[in-house]
Amino acid sequence: MSTQLIKFKGVIVAMNSCYDSQGNVCTESAKKLTRFLIDKGVHGLYVGGSTGEGLLQTTEERKQVLEAVLEEAKGEVTVIAHVGALSTRESVELAVHAEQSGADALSAISPFYYRYGEESVAKHWNAIVDSTSLPFIIYHIPSTTGFSLTSNLLREMAKNPKIIGVKITTASTYELQQFKRIGGDNFVLFNGPDEQYLAGRIMGAEAGIGGTYGVMPELFVSLEKEYRAGRIAEAQKLQYIINDIITDLLDLPIYAALKSLMNMRGIPCGEVREPLPKLTEAHQARLSAIYEKIMNAVRGLASEVIK
Repeated sequence: MSTQLIKFKGVIVAMNSCYDSQGNVCTESAKKLTRFLIDKGVHGLYVGGSTGEGLLQTTEERKQVLEAVLEEAKGEVTVIAHVGALSTRESVELAVHAEQSGADALSAISPFYYRYGEESVAKHWNAIVDSTSLPFIIYHIPSTTGFSLTSNLLREMAKNPKIIGVKITTASTYELQQFKRIGGDNFVLFNGPDEQYLAGRIMGAEAGIGGTYGVMPELFVSLEKEYRAGRIAEAQKLQYIINDIITDLLDLPIYAALKSLMNMRGIPCGEVREPLPKLTEAHQARLSAIYEKIMNAVRGLASEVIK
């Protein structure tokens, strides 16, 4: 892999949004979250994606969040700006802003709601790519966009040297491996499903981008270290612990649960923006149990280091 792409390897957190008590973007909390994650040893930050509620924010709000993250990060970690939007015009505006603000790369889902064909999607992505000098990462998440990236389209898109990889959020590690085969050695595959981080790494992904990383960054950073050291059995044990936590999280409104857990970890993120479902009193006992499970796992890592 080229030296220019090394900075995209490893654990890249899909950051939560941060709102104040009135539901407005809180840049100070965004900076606190950025510092928290950097201090935990993550390798990068993905801003404005699904976990970041980017598609529920105005264009100006998305710019504010990215600026806050970049101001705090100061180049210490890689920052990828998700600029996917309903319209090409908005995506291009966000892309230009991201470059001007100092982001390391761009990423975007395919346009959605209307049933777009491959030609329209390619035109949309290429417009974003052509609007800046930044590298671009395709975000493949057919379960939410309704559009599935094909091998043929990827081959065409990958001919552009500014398109450096794909974030693949499907359950198929076979598809991941096939995308890697198409892209080659100088093409980065980002594993999407958090519950298969290790499987994705083994099958060719150089990195992972995920939303649950933020509430338990220590576990994912440790998993990555074990994998890089070739200690696959130890990495597998960590993935099992992570998956037990994720299984519990999936019984709750996931985005609201993640934000509440970040609040419990000392980073005020506020509530999710409607129409995302919020937590109720009935969820609190299970949320507390998940928090304890996370912290027990983190303490377990610390005790292993001491030994």
